Amino acid sequence: MGIINCTPDSFYSPSRVQEGEVLAVAERMVADGAAILDIGGCSTRPGYTPVEEEEEWRRVETALRMIRKAMPEVVLSLDTYRVEVARRALDTFGEMIINDVSGGDEQMYGLVKAYDVPYIITGRPVPEVHGYDKWIEDPGLGFLGSTEADYAALRSLRRGDYPLLVGLSRKSMIYRTLGITPEESLTPTQALHMYALTHGADILRVHDVLPAVQTVRMFTMLDKKTQ
Repeated sequence: MGIINCTPDSFYSPSRVQEGEVLAVAERMVADGAAILDIGGCSTRPGYTPVEEEEEWRRVETALRMIRKAMPEVVLSLDTYRVEVARRALDTFGEMIINDVSGGDEQMYGLVKAYDVPYIITGRPVPEVHGYDKWIEDPGLGFLGSTEADYAALRSLRRGDYPLLVGLSRKSMIYRTLGITPEESLTPTQALHMYALTHGADILRVHDVLPAVQTVRMFTMLDKKTQ
């Protein structure tokens, strides 16, 4: 899953995509091997200030429209915790994954059930929602309150009843531990990606698609040798 941040303030500055760059970035990610593109219009970095809902919608609507038109076959994911932004996207562009870092609420669960689309639930157990089973689980690395909590969650990672997504790309659990910057965090990110894959991860949410794809290929080769 390649990250496309249509924001001016995401924590990793090279991931901030200007409106005129969206399509080129999306095409490069798909060419590099991305299976899903995750579009966000409101940063959720530590200490973030949320943008107004209409501005978030404007950002993601523009990006989603361009990508849908140019690459209608690509699986899209919308990174939002706002029910109305998700609803407008589904009404306008059709089926896509909803990626909600807040963990959601009854309104959001009702929405994804009504539209019958996959939902990434972050940092909490899968709730009981009668008639809905398209969950994707995300342990919520980076949203657990401390580096220690992030590593504890990673150590206890396991594949359950639903697909497992891990999003740790260049996050503070890496750069604070090593005393480096997000820009210097590519190599340790891949090390933790390999760990996540060996412990059941199905989807890696990443800034750097090609290195992640290469890591997946190495994991696949190792996994074949153990079968």
